[in-house]
Amino acid sequence: MKSNNTKIIMLASMFGAATLYSCTDLNEQVYSEVLASSYQPTERDLPAIVAPVYSSLRSLMLGWQGYFDLQEESADAIVTPSRPNGWDDAGTYKRMHYHTWTSLQDQPANTWASSFRSITTANRVLSQIADGEIPITTGKDATIAELRAVRALAYYLLLDNHGNVPIVTDFKDINLPKQSTRKEVYDFIIKELTEVMPNLSENASTTYGQMNKWAAKALLAKIYLNAEVYTGTAEWAKAIEQANEVINSGKYILDPNYSDVFTWTNFNSKEIIFAVPYDEIYGTGNQIHMKTLDPLSQSVYPMNAGPWGGNCAVPQFIDTYDTEDSRLADTWIMGPQRSAASGAVVITYGKAVPSIEGTASTDGYRIGKYKIKPNATNSLDNDFPLLRYADVLMIKAEALLRTGKADEAAIIVTDVRKRAFKANPAKATVTGADLAKGSKYNYGIQAVNGTITEVQGGDDVKFGRFFDELGWEFAAEAHRRQDMIRFGVHQTKKWFNHRPQTQQRTLFPIPQSELDKNTNLKQNPGY
Repeated sequence: MKSNNTKIIMLASMFGAATLYSCTDLNEQVYSEVLASSYQPTERDLPAIVAPVYSSLRSLMLGWQGYFDLQEESADAIVTPSRPNGWDDAGTYKRMHYHTWTSLQDQPANTWASSFRSITTANRVLSQIADGEIPITTGKDATIAELRAVRALAYYLLLDNHGNVPIVTDFKDINLPKQSTRKEVYDFIIKELTEVMPNLSENASTTYGQMNKWAAKALLAKIYLNAEVYTGTAEWAKAIEQANEVINSGKYILDPNYSDVFTWTNFNSKEIIFAVPYDEIYGTGNQIHMKTLDPLSQSVYPMNAGPWGGNCAVPQFIDTYDTEDSRLADTWIMGPQRSAASGAVVITYGKAVPSIEGTASTDGYRIGKYKIKPNATNSLDNDFPLLRYADVLMIKAEALLRTGKADEAAIIVTDVRKRAFKANPAKATVTGADLAKGSKYNYGIQAVNGTITEVQGGDDVKFGRFFDELGWEFAAEAHRRQDMIRFGVHQTKKWFNHRPQTQQRTLFPIPQSELDKNTNLKQNPGY
């Protein structure tokens, strides 16, 4: 349980918000509307009014085929091989690794559905406010702005993953929504965030887990960073502008210790700009530890639940780290693991992973970034940091690098690296020339014995060293697919057992179940 009051209010409100909707479920009866006749909210009630819009973000981020899975399982740092205890799951994870998913299997579908749950809930509450069913006086403009900002966040996740999606803003419109292009969705999000910005809170200390002004600006910076992917037109200067406003606000800092950003008390972090709150009682769903740890690790922490033993690090990615980079040990669980009670070694995690088709229960380093408190349940207390200060700094650095200011970018990257090289500070320093080098990732197909065949290497990746920096700083944070696409790696390189597929695989398909419900929707190209 957390002691942060703002977080508890948000989680308790989310816990009570059980009615969720799909984009095309336009005829559902609503049982959770708040009526003016029975509810007269005060300013203190505003978090509870807004909170239901956030509730589906928990499943959206870390649920089955949620944003984390889409960003990491389809990328080159994490893989879920078949294990002796299972994990084939009818080929689900193999399809993600091979990029052979199809809409007919409805894979993936959760990110689409959960995003539209947040969008529909936001539209409902906005409609209730407009009609006076939720009679807000004090703080009305700020509440509306926050609702629109969360809705824009949900649309950003759809923009990044599915691209061509309907834009729905009218809760009472019973018509099947029309499909918008990826460019139209991009323009809508930019317009929404820009319009609501003046009415969003600037107080970072009382809006934890909510979209405040700085979260909106950090989100804008990230969208502008990827503008060339989304629209064909780069917006590096705009990315720098939004990043600078967050930096110059003085509201956030890099935490002195990298691991503090990911512990079970990370609601105290001064680095997190926007997090999805989780709690072992009131806000369950952070099961990263369950999905990655072998069952024998239960006695190591110890835990009150038996892990399932699935995903692990791709060995080629691990080989890119400097051995003195503390982020290696802060992110991955490696080597002998000892019982908390007896001190005896109960399992040893090795780096090698022979094949996604089948491997031993001990193969592969496990995700250890989200620190496991003693006696943890099957849901961690750790919040998931979707936007943090290091992200903003690296957005600015990348935009500088891509606009010919490599030395300025190197100063920022050096600052981010310093906490990872406390034992050898000289290694923290990088130069503009360093960032312009290729990637250290040895791209190619891994054979069962661990050797790399069909070698491509990473020397040809433009600004590959900076791409590596993103990998080391943001491993297991649902960054990798997006970064790979921006650097041209996702659609061209071989890694582990993956071979490149078509360019269209940079977008996921529209779930077949949504196509069946809405005849206005057309499938994304290539599916």
